[in-house]
Amino acid sequence: MKHAPLAWIKAASVAALLALTLSACGSGQSASDNSTAALAGSDQSSTDKYTTAEVTPLDQIDTAALGLGSEGVIRVGTLSDAPPNIFIKDGVFTGFDNELLKAMAEKLGLRAEFVSTDFAALLSQVQNKQFDVGSSSISTTDQRRQNVGFTNGYDFGYMAVVAKTDSPMKGFSDLTNDQRIGVVQGTVQDECATNTLGIEPVRFPDYNTVFANVKNGQVDAWVAPSQQASGQVKPGDGTAIAESIVNTQNFTAYAVNSENQALIDALNSALDAVVADGTWSRLAQEWYPDRQTPENWKPGSKASVLG
Repeated sequence: MKHAPLAWIKAASVAALLALTLSACGSGQSASDNSTAALAGSDQSSTDKYTTAEVTPLDQIDTAALGLGSEGVIRVGTLSDAPPNIFIKDGVFTGFDNELLKAMAEKLGLRAEFVSTDFAALLSQVQNKQFDVGSSSISTTDQRRQNVGFTNGYDFGYMAVVAKTDSPMKGFSDLTNDQRIGVVQGTVQDECATNTLGIEPVRFPDYNTVFANVKNGQVDAWVAPSQQASGQVKPGDGTAIAESIVNTQNFTAYAVNSENQALIDALNSALDAVVADGTWSRLAQEWYPDRQTPENWKPGSKASVLG
């Protein structure tokens, strides 16, 4: 899926931009200093090592052996306020991530049941089996993999700086400890601000709250997932997406209890199936038509065929 980018950067040019960004921030830490930092990396090697070579055929998946909390139902922890990926509309959980997961569940003959939670609690809730799956555009960092399992990737993370339209803050190079920088607690953006950029951010429980604080001037900028930023920022509301970058090191995936390999395998099979039948491409075009994925990458396993 290739579209004329709005402000996205092709994978080959990310490293150079990040080196400039981090240097300008004066954090004293570059991508080479911390290879696991949220913004580091510009090739596919770090994602390929986690992507399975192939998947189990769907007709060989035993749904009775998936360790689900309720028979026939995948209980999903998600967010209610992060369009276009995960949100509630007319009382129904929807968005790209959730609609894709619904289609995957259908391939398995299961039903996805969604429950709202805070992102800061989501991964521990999945690992503690409160939820079978976590759906929240979750970037699959090495640190997170120590605590929870993940499927193959279905997307990449994109980061943005959101500020008021008349703000002097025009991008990542302007973010310093001299400003109040908002993030949602526990996100990769929190990690980016804290560990990569060397900033102590102002942490909020959800996207609506941090964006409201940008609009009312309580924080100077928000380091946001770009998709959620595009869902929040509206023409004439006094805010703007100052800069967006693609994070090519860590794809986004669904979180699963690390010991439930059977469910991870089943979801990987279902993901390849919805990639092959064109569902992934249709939903991506529907929910963010102007978005650009990194070159030489496709969702699902290494054997997946993009339909």
